[in-house]
Amino acid sequence: MKIVVVGGSGLIGSKVVDRLGGQGHEAVVATPRTGVNTVTGEGLAEVLKGASVVVDVSNSPSFEDTAVMEFFTASTRNLLAAETEAGVGHHVALSIVGTSRLPENGYFRAKHAQEELIVASAIPHTIVYATQFFEFVGGIADTATEGDTVRVAPVLFQPIAAADVSEAVARVAVRPPAGGVEIAGPDRLRFDEVVRRVLEARRDPRRVVGDPDARYFGSKLQEGSLVPEGDADLGPTRFADWLKEHTAE
Repeated sequence: MKIVVVGGSGLIGSKVVDRLGGQGHEAVVATPRTGVNTVTGEGLAEVLKGASVVVDVSNSPSFEDTAVMEFFTASTRNLLAAETEAGVGHHVALSIVGTSRLPENGYFRAKHAQEELIVASAIPHTIVYATQFFEFVGGIADTATEGDTVRVAPVLFQPIAAADVSEAVARVAVRPPAGGVEIAGPDRLRFDEVVRRVLEARRDPRRVVGDPDARYFGSKLQEGSLVPEGDADLGPTRFADWLKEHTAE
């Protein structure tokens, strides 16, 4: 089966391509470097010829509010239109748990707009809603740093390993369209606890403070803002195991 992976050279996309190829599928990488630009539409018609599934794990090159909204809406509209012309039977997209709950977050607004375009399309789809990745915790800490203090809301947090995300995306790509699937890590912890443990493991001297008023990329967090509301498919990688592996000397 031919499966086109948009963003197939990135953190998640490269792993998805490897997994699908290992299963015997024709996994085709679609990025500007391979001549495919979803924002302009360049190369879409050619790469989608004969494709049964499109997996979109692409990301905006800019996280500025207007730029990220333009990226996800233009890219998704062009993809869906080209897929309709090519007769693609399944559109898979990676998104984030809780995008509609944090409207102050420009990135979440853009991802929610992307979700709405996919749902409104006639193409059968599966949106994989993932919690935050273990790999992004350090970057989150950097954005929440004031001097030598990291202020993070002490709310529920259920991060997942990027490898488990790619496994879930590859899995749904070869299954019938499911509408929406939530995925998360197996451990439900506290946001400030996870950040503190990551920094301590890296011998980072910054102090982590659980501050209920701390903003997450502009949003005030509630207890359940970042975790699945119902049952989710849980990845196998536990936070402690990932942390030990990725901070080993």
